[in-house]
Amino acid sequence: MAYFEHEGCSLHYEEYGQGEPLVLLHGLGSSCLDWEMQVPELAGHYRVILMDIRGHGRSDKPRERYSIASFSADLLALLEHLQTGPVHLVGLSMGGMVGFQFAVDHPEWLRSLCIVNSAPEVKRQSRSDWIWWAKRWALARVLSLETIGKGLAERLFPKPQQADLRRKMAERWAKNDKRAYLASFDAIVGWGVAQRLGQIRCPTLVISADQDYTPVQLKERYVALIPQARLAVIEDSRHATPLDQPHIFNQTLLQFLAASTTSQGSLSPC
Repeated sequence: MAYFEHEGCSLHYEEYGQGEPLVLLHGLGSSCLDWEMQVPELAGHYRVILMDIRGHGRSDKPRERYSIASFSADLLALLEHLQTGPVHLVGLSMGGMVGFQFAVDHPEWLRSLCIVNSAPEVKRQSRSDWIWWAKRWALARVLSLETIGKGLAERLFPKPQQADLRRKMAERWAKNDKRAYLASFDAIVGWGVAQRLGQIRCPTLVISADQDYTPVQLKERYVALIPQARLAVIEDSRHATPLDQPHIFNQTLLQFLAASTTSQGSLSPC
């Protein structure tokens, strides 16, 4: 375990393997453990860097307002701390939102970008959007983290053979700090960089589960706005694709990274 400090917050990170730097960012309410089925394989090819986003895992959970922009600033501070130079960046769900923010704010730090089951904005544009998010906001505050974790685990891993994944998910979710979890949830709602997607010039892969919360059609629309982006759909998967389809996910990601390296030669920044 290693830590660094940024703006008074101690942030936990981990490193594995050697090679070009590859950063993996987890989702809301999770931690570096999101990537337990990726690290052994990816570390054979890359210098894999994991970070617990502020308010999550072993990182500090300061009592303040969080934002996707501040999470992105923490990531930049980590890369400067480690002196990585430009990196390959992979973000899952909320981590993908941080990835989008980082890509438009700091393009010179990216070799490639991979967004997994995420979106470039979370806007409440219709009455149904407002109702859906209001329900989620209320439930997040009323229910215990144990109850939320069990419900999410059953939704993400519904198959009988996924009992171990359900158990681990529920146990991990219950360990969240509720105040930090709610602050992170609030950071997502209303955030967006969709109008800036055309600024992302590096090779970009968007991975979508066929049964993700948001439809494949949504990803198709925003992929079309990114100059060097393509979409990969993974079948028989839900929101936690790296966990429920690890082999296909790993192969899809490795193929993309290899192609990005070949196409760019020395991989000049975005």
